[in-house]
Amino acid sequence: MEGKLGCFARFFLTAKPYIAMICLQFGYAGMNIITKVSLNRGMSHYVLVVYRHAFATAAIAPFAIYLERNIRPKITFSIFMQMFVLGLLGPVIDQNFYYAGLKLTSPTFSCAMSNMLPAMTFVMAILCRMEKLEIKKIRCQAKVIGTMVTVAGAMLMTLYKGNVVELVWTKHIHPHYADTTSSAPSASSDKDWVLGSILLIIATFAWASFFIVQNVTMRKYTAPLSLTCLVCFIGTLQSIAVTFVMEHKPGVWTIGWDMNLLAAAYAGIVSSSIAYYVQGLVMEKRGPVFVTAFSPLMMIIVAIMGSFILAEKIYMGGVMGALLIVIGLYSVLWGKYKEYKEKEMTEEILDPVKATSLGNNNTIMFDDVEDNDVEMQKNEMNKSSVPMIAINSSTLTPPMIAVEAPKV
Repeated sequence: MEGKLGCFARFFLTAKPYIAMICLQFGYAGMNIITKVSLNRGMSHYVLVVYRHAFATAAIAPFAIYLERNIRPKITFSIFMQMFVLGLLGPVIDQNFYYAGLKLTSPTFSCAMSNMLPAMTFVMAILCRMEKLEIKKIRCQAKVIGTMVTVAGAMLMTLYKGNVVELVWTKHIHPHYADTTSSAPSASSDKDWVLGSILLIIATFAWASFFIVQNVTMRKYTAPLSLTCLVCFIGTLQSIAVTFVMEHKPGVWTIGWDMNLLAAAYAGIVSSSIAYYVQGLVMEKRGPVFVTAFSPLMMIIVAIMGSFILAEKIYMGGVMGALLIVIGLYSVLWGKYKEYKEKEMTEEILDPVKATSLGNNNTIMFDDVEDNDVEMQKNEMNKSSVPMIAINSSTLTPPMIAVEAPKV
């Protein structure tokens, strides 16, 4: 029984990062669907970003204040600047550009374009020396090939449609929830589609940069909850400034008990506060490439949920692209798993060697100390005995000669 529990515990510890990242992709997928509905109803994406991070700050602040009250490091100027850059990259640039691209395109297309995230993060991690490109090793080849296959699958979903795949539930969707942006294309819609694609590429680059900077910051500021809270708070202030510049109507700030409130609360609590914290914990153990390798799953989830809720059409090109994405994702994760195992084996080998060498050094040191003590005692005895003999011989012989001379 204990052996079974031990195996289950080891399996859970091994699978915990995978389960956490898969759950996050479901959370991101729900955010895309709810946000798309809110944007279609006329909500400003600038205001949505502000409310999103206000909810995120309010949700995670109590946990950060209480749980990390004794381990929170001091904020230096360099750490504050890194937090400022994180707030600028994530809440401001990434999400504003992503929501703008989402409004001009569709949830499935937005997720497909964001699947360049693993490739961008992998290249940036190599440039920042967070990942080693050992191309002769199979695990590194698997990561490179998997990244290329993943991007190819995302591009296939974007550029090739093919025949429509009829699903059972798409015939019974209420027309009120249908996505109006997926109708017959026109000249203006084509321009919007291209502009939306450019905005999504910029958002993906900012998101990849966010992961790199977050990984660097967490090495110095070892309080993940507090870091998440501060980044969300700084992002809220920056988003307010951007909204005042871009939106001049006071009515855009109005929010009621409707889909807009649900979109802001859901995105803030799930996709910002919880996601930032979980990503930081997983990234600390496995690195930024492992975290971003799961993003293609979001596109598959969104494609299914979009067809069910928004009546989006699923094409054969999307199905083929999804298969490529799954294959590429498996290849990247296999390479990361092998790399992680090699690292564990290296640490297990080095620990006994260090302990043995430390023990041998201690034994040698003790032997040397004992030998030195013995030699020092011998030298002291020799030094002390030689002068005593010299002194005795020099002081005693002259009186003896002086006394015996008169008798003769």
